[in-house]
Amino acid sequence: MDAVILQILNGLDKGSAYALIALGLTLIFGTLGVVNFAHGALFMIGAFCAVTLQRIFGLSFVTEDPTQKDFLGRPLKVETPYLESWFGPDLGGAIIDWSVPLAILFSIPIMIAVGYIMERGLIKHFYKRAHADQILVTFGLAIVLQEIVKANFGANPIQTPAPEAFRGSFDFGVLLGFDPNAIIYPYWRLVYFGFAGVIIGAVFAFLQFTTFGMVVRAGMADRETVGLLGINIDKRFTIMFGIAAAVAGLAGVMYAPINSPNYHMGMDFLVLSFVVVVVGGMGSLPGAVAAGFLLGVLESFASNSTFKGYIVEFLHVGGTFTEKMIQGLDQIVIYLVAIIILLTRPRGLMGRKGVMEE
Repeated sequence: MDAVILQILNGLDKGSAYALIALGLTLIFGTLGVVNFAHGALFMIGAFCAVTLQRIFGLSFVTEDPTQKDFLGRPLKVETPYLESWFGPDLGGAIIDWSVPLAILFSIPIMIAVGYIMERGLIKHFYKRAHADQILVTFGLAIVLQEIVKANFGANPIQTPAPEAFRGSFDFGVLLGFDPNAIIYPYWRLVYFGFAGVIIGAVFAFLQFTTFGMVVRAGMADRETVGLLGINIDKRFTIMFGIAAAVAGLAGVMYAPINSPNYHMGMDFLVLSFVVVVVGGMGSLPGAVAAGFLLGVLESFASNSTFKGYIVEFLHVGGTFTEKMIQGLDQIVIYLVAIIILLTRPRGLMGRKGVMEE
């Protein structure tokens, strides 16, 4: 049971990232009808917003400390961050330590601006083009953004630690009545799960309870009628593109301590996030969220070595090819589930009737 609970927690962790990225993808498809293959790049940009702010906070100057000597007896040169010099070691050090959460505020205007420029500068010219054209142009844009990040930050992953207060682990074993240390789970992953819940809830509340959101939902259902009422629905949809970009960026910011940012992390999440969108139902926001968590949990169980051992014993198979296939079972399971769902329900779990069924 403790192993099952641990895998569920792991699945909710990764499922949170899938759900946030898929939520943005679905917002864009539901409002603009665009299949945006550059959305994973927005997730990556968000992660590098956290890297950038951490580097800015870490800027320092060199001074000589007469109380410390090197091996030649000369005063030791030490680096002092500007923030510690300006605000003192306690407050300055705390600001540096909390750079990742503070990057949330730093990234929101950046991501909205990137989304607005992307939509106005490129994607608006492909609204009436075939989905294949949209995929090609946005995929090309994703590669361009990826290479820009690679040129400026390098090809290697960049460590982006969480605040020191959240670097430990929580003992779920004691909480649930198991043996101590039976279920140990990092604090920051729990923070990420809670953060994802807040963002998802905020997006749904915005669409459900605000006048702007109600107009957007009406436009998603019948764009022409809303336009005939004298409402500039295109402007509102452009704003929603910026909001979707911000959601992806925030997902990347908070995921930076979990998975060290690198230039290809957007592509790593993009394909599976599209699978999540299709499984949940194209244009269905609840479906995207539900499918994100579902596939995250399934991937977690499929990646567990004990679970893979049970599969091997059940199938009574062997050989090098089979072993390699079992090693990649976590990816196979996701696509297998997607195939089964789409064969039995082409519109996805919560998709609108008629969508993807023609």
